[in-house]
Amino acid sequence: MGKETKIVLPFYKLAYAVSFIVILSLIRGVTYTYEIGIALEAPMAMLVTVFCADTYVQEIVSKRSEVHRLYPMKKRVCSIGKRLLIQSAFLLLLAVIGYGLFFVFQKPYTHPITENEAKQFAVYFFAITVTTFFWGVLSNTLSLVFRNMWAGIGGCLLLWLSTYSAGGERYLGAWNLFSYSFRNIEGHGGVTWIYGKVLSIGVYVVLLAGLPKILEERG
Repeated sequence: MGKETKIVLPFYKLAYAVSFIVILSLIRGVTYTYEIGIALEAPMAMLVTVFCADTYVQEIVSKRSEVHRLYPMKKRVCSIGKRLLIQSAFLLLLAVIGYGLFFVFQKPYTHPITENEAKQFAVYFFAITVTTFFWGVLSNTLSLVFRNMWAGIGGCLLLWLSTYSAGGERYLGAWNLFSYSFRNIEGHGGVTWIYGKVLSIGVYVVLLAGLPKILEERG
């Protein structure tokens, strides 16, 4: 695990990820606490995309994939799984810290119609966990399929732009990947925004299940 950590968490990646969250919490204005999660979810999705795009494709670029091909498929998949888990855990921790930084820098108010702060954070934590793992595995998968991290980032960006938009909200509704950000805070829609996160989890499982096949053909 230590070796995988050194590979996927070099200093420059840690530096730009931390800087991104600090700057976002300073410049993205919020008035009420329920807006913090909205301010963080979509930007975090793009940060995760860029951060995880080279999870395995770096092995291809550096020619180390030839060595990896000699390993049993189970070991190769396990290695990528560890790398994704390490990166996702770091980014999830960063998302939690970012949530707190909004309180420190902007001191938002609790809106009278929202849940208590503990419940709001619990909902945010669930949503951002799904978002982090989904965009991480998607970015890695697309990069692996095209054997190019920029293609992986570009593919995710297209999906991001399609779903985090007025059109995405209108046509996808509760099934939007960013359903948490578009949810009705007054509660009239209940918890239907969960559908979008359930969809994300389903796609995440499918992508992980297809990893051995993709590795066999493209890795």
